[in-house]
Amino acid sequence: MRTIVRTTILVALSIALLGFVFSRADPEMVVEALLSAQPNLLVFGSLLMFLSYPIRAQRWRYLLRPVEPVGFNSSFRATTIGFAINALLPGRVGELVRPLVLARREKISASSAFATVVIERLLDLLVVCLILLCFAVSGFQSSSVNEDILVSLRNTLLILGVLAGAGLGFVFYAAFQPDWNSRLAKRLILTASGGFKYRMIVAFQKFLEGLAIIRDRNSFLLALVWSIPLWLTMTVSVWCVSTAFGVMVAVNEAAFLLAMIFVGVSLPTPAGVGGYHAAYQLGATALFGASADKAVGAGLVLHLFSFGPVIFVGLFFMVQEGLWFRSIREMVAKIEKS
Repeated sequence: MRTIVRTTILVALSIALLGFVFSRADPEMVVEALLSAQPNLLVFGSLLMFLSYPIRAQRWRYLLRPVEPVGFNSSFRATTIGFAINALLPGRVGELVRPLVLARREKISASSAFATVVIERLLDLLVVCLILLCFAVSGFQSSSVNEDILVSLRNTLLILGVLAGAGLGFVFYAAFQPDWNSRLAKRLILTASGGFKYRMIVAFQKFLEGLAIIRDRNSFLLALVWSIPLWLTMTVSVWCVSTAFGVMVAVNEAAFLLAMIFVGVSLPTPAGVGGYHAAYQLGATALFGASADKAVGAGLVLHLFSFGPVIFVGLFFMVQEGLWFRSIREMVAKIEKS
């Protein structure tokens, strides 16, 4: 019952956000923008966006190396399956399934693999903020940039960067202080009452144990380095598609559009539907003065490039792995009960 209510709320949110997006545009003009977009830039943008997934898989390998060296094939398969599930099911279920798929293929600890996924998200947030702050220093070429919104966005990114740094600081402290982890877990268990609370504390204890992987500084630094081409690749992809639709932004300005998309897809709707489109449209129109019609067209194509290919590849790998949505639900149910 709880799952049905949550899914209903998220679907309603997606529909409401899409309604907001299309209410500001003329459907005929959106179709015209789609037909008149520059195909060469669209092709290049789609290739760059898909390239981000093998880069993610390679980065994940470095985070996993202290646990157990894994092959690129297993990492790439688990990555695409996880993102495909994220795109098809609400609630970010793919973030749980991805380490489980890898653990099943490589016979490694699922809790340690999940800890690397959390570290990945903190790295993403930190690197995005750093890239954007660096680009912001170089200035903006578009005369239509809304300075008030830009200042607010910069301040928000600064806050998010500080939070991401604090999160990584906690991760490092927890990783290098195993005695502190043990004492904290014992205190939490002693204060636990009720089966659900106890299971949550035990899961947290396993997660703290998994954070020990970042004691390998070389592997962590390599993962950090690979985060830079990952986000630069996606930034250039956003620039290609935006330019193809006549949304005139420079590459550093496209990084701010990517940041807004990053915030939009944080809503746990399937494939970020609604949040992705609303975030891109808001950034393109409010920050850079693009027309709503072009912004809607570019947002639709970017969303397709971001999730379409990985859904196809991920489903293909799911069939090869013998994974079906019923078995995925059972896997997630086991996690919630463990």
